Parts: sequence; structure tokens; C-alpha cells
Amino acid sequence: MKRTPRTLTAVALTATAGLLVSAAPAAAAERFTPGAPGAGDPYFPDMGNGGYDVAHYDIGLKYDPATKGVQAVTGIKARATQNLSRFNLDFLGPLTISALKVNGRTAAYKRTGAQELEITPPRGLRKNSRFTVTVAYAGVPQRIDDPALGTSGWIATGDGAVMVNQPFGAATVFPVNDHPTDKATYTFTLTAPEALTTLANGDFAGKHTKGGWTTSRWRMRQPMASELSMLAIGRYDVISGRTASGVPNITATDRGLNISPELARTFQKQTGDIQEFLASLFGRYPFSSTGGIAVKAGVGYALETQGRPVYDLARRPGTAPRPGLIAHEIAHQWYGDSVTPERWADIWLNEGFASYAEWLYAEKYEGKPVQQSFDETYATPADDDLWKPITADPGRDDLYHSAVYDRGAMTVHALRKAIGEEDFAELIKAWPTAHRDGNASTQDFIRFAEKISGKQLDDLFDKWVYTSGKPAL
Repeated sequence: MKRTPRTLTAVALTATAGLLVSAAPAAAAERFTPGAPGAGDPYFPDMGNGGYDVAHYDIGLKYDPATKGVQAVTGIKARATQNLSRFNLDFLGPLTISALKVNGRTAAYKRTGAQELEITPPRGLRKNSRFTVTVAYAGVPQRIDDPALGTSGWIATGDGAVMVNQPFGAATVFPVNDHPTDKATYTFTLTAPEALTTLANGDFAGKHTKGGWTTSRWRMRQPMASELSMLAIGRYDVISGRTASGVPNITATDRGLNISPELARTFQKQTGDIQEFLASLFGRYPFSSTGGIAVKAGVGYALETQGRPVYDLARRPGTAPRPGLIAHEIAHQWYGDSVTPERWADIWLNEGFASYAEWLYAEKYEGKPVQQSFDETYATPADDDLWKPITADPGRDDLYHSAVYDRGAMTVHALRKAIGEEDFAELIKAWPTAHRDGNASTQDFIRFAEKISGKQLDDLFDKWVYTSGKPAL
């Protein structure tokens, strides 16, 4: 994500349904227990759930401009990681469920707390068994306005909607295990009046029109964290092409932004060119399609939604995304999307590398050396808020603090100086290759860098990401 860096802020059933196995001996009933209602992330303890692992989401959604609402069915394929008597999904807001089935059979459910959808299947789910969940629902999805983290979720626009979900928000649109450690593949089937365009992550898989309604289909074939899922509905101009290496490249611009056809083509070309440049540094592009969507959403940021970033240009109509911003969001495809932090506290691994990619772009295309970008940022006075948070653990309300972005980028450059050009070049390509489609922590990265370089790096990282205050050079 690219946001304006912030300064530091002050900032089931009833108990009788707890254990359930159908037609099983009483002695065996205790083996089936509820899955945890959270994934255990210190910043967002209610996000995600335990007891199962999702493999695939199949989201079918029809948007009605007359009501601004949706009719939807989400299908989930998952595997139990314990003997489950019941389990939870995250599901936020006023959407009303009309039917819910597990393995094709009607299941009991209730909504508890702010976001929990608690499901009790008709039979206990044995560990390692695969199961399906189908949820039919309708209503007007809500947006989330968090005082510290900004706006996310379903964002209504003048002619449709945009879904952007970092750090949470997916649950406002579909039932989900909403934590980055449970990645899954996705299929989107989106229907709207034929005058509107529907867009989503992944590969375009065709569209058809019937009775004045057009349905498009999209497939994200690589595992994706739910916070990186996206969709857009509205009046868009779409350009399709390929990058120099042949990756399908789909860009779209909201007509309400008044972006000229020439600028739209420039946006398309820069997306492909920058991706090729970053692939020369970071290794093979990790997804099967790319692109970007310029939207008029009013959220005030761009987001690295997987394979096709979203750029909100509501405050800059008539312009295309800046090349440096494109470099930031495309860099995230390796750092943040393909390799995703295990905990939200490690988000500097996303934003530090994406911000460093902006410096690399400026050096390559604008003649500004990376060292100059480092020096200008390091010149920030020692009493500035930039130096106050702990970069590798900034706190929930400072997830998007400048320390995560700018000090993160400085950390990357300090590492480069410490291990040398050859090892650094190997590291930034080997890391996203070794952890492709997975999750990793700051400690994982430190050990990996030490293995590549043969150097002890604890002192460097203690100074740059684990200690508050301006590091001495």
C-alpha cells in the first residue's frame, strides 16, 4: 500500500452445541472441539480463525444500481486441521444470510460479536478431511472507517463500488478466513447491468450478456491473502495487452476521472515497463497476469491488490498514476503479495522494499542515485516522529507510519551497504523465490540474509528495525 505516511498517534450455538459428532459413540465426542475464533495476531486478535485451512473461494456477486446492494453466493473449499465440532468465518456488516450449507447439507449458524459467523455443521469434521461451505446472502455492504487505519472494505462510488481490504475489509463483502496466513485461490463471477464494467484480481476468463446484464469471470490461480482481493464495478475504459515478456496486462481507468486516452495508454505501458524492470531485479513475476485500476473512490491511497493494484485518483482527476507510485505497488507483487508477512507487525518487509523500489526507479529513469534518496531521508532531524516507532513492531494504530515506509527503505539500503552489491543482488531475487506464495517474518528475513552473505546481521537489524531512535551511521 502507498499512503501518505502518518505521524505517531497516541493512540455457536448455546453451550449445549459445544461438542458435536453425529451418531458417534459418546466416548469419541470429546475429540471434536470448536475452532478458534481468531488467528492470534496481536494487532488484530479477532481477524482470522482456527481449525481449518481454506484452499479456494468462489465468489458469485450481482450488483444492482437501483438498491446499491448485492445478491451473492460464496463457496469455500477447505481442509480441517483439527477435529471440528464448529468453526468460524469472518463476516462484517448488515448483509443478510438466506442459506448456509456445509458439504451440501444445511448447517446451523449464528453471528456473534462484531464479525464472527459461527457455523455448526450437521456432522463433526474430522482432521484433514476436506469440506465445502456455501453461503447465500444479500444486502448493501458497508465500508470500514478506522480512525488510525483509514477506509477499507466495500466503497460505494458514483456508479458502482470498489473493494479494497487492507488490513481488513474483505469480510464486508464475503465470508472469509480474514488473515494473511490463510492464503487461497479465488474465482470471481461478477454481474452488473451491461452499461457497467466489472473487474477483479487474476486472469480474465470471459464474459457474456443476457437480458441486459453482463457477467464477467476472473481467476486468481496463485494463493492470495484476503486483504489483497479486489473488485471494481462502474464505468471504466479498459486496455488489454501484454508486457515485453508476454504477461497479460489489463489496465482500467474510471471514466469519472477524465483521464485522456493518451494518458490511459501511458499508464498501461508504464505498468508493463516497470514490471519488466523490477523482474530483472526481483526475479520472475510471481503471477499470471498484471495491470492496474485507476478509481474514483475517495480513500486517498493506492493498494497493492494482487496482480492488479488499485490507484485512487479522486483527488487528482485528469492524471494517471505517477511512475514512482506504480513502481511501489508493482514491487509489492513480490514483497507483500507473493511473500506475505506472518504477522502484521512485520509489514515493513512489504513497505520498506516497495519504497526502496521507488528509489531504484528514480535512479534508473530519473537519474537520482539511491544513495541520494537515502541521504535525504536520513537527514530528517533526530527528534522527528520518523524515528520514534519500532519499525518491525510499530503498533496497530501506526501500521502505516512513515517509519514503516521510509525507515524501512533505509534499512534495505543499510543492508545493501553491509553485505555488498553481489550478495544484495542475490538476496533480493532469492528471497521472493524461496518464499513464493507463502508467509515469512522479520526473523526469517534476517536469517536468510545472513545465509546469503555469510555475515552476522543481528546488530544491524537491532539498530534499524528493533530500536526506537535515529540510528548512527
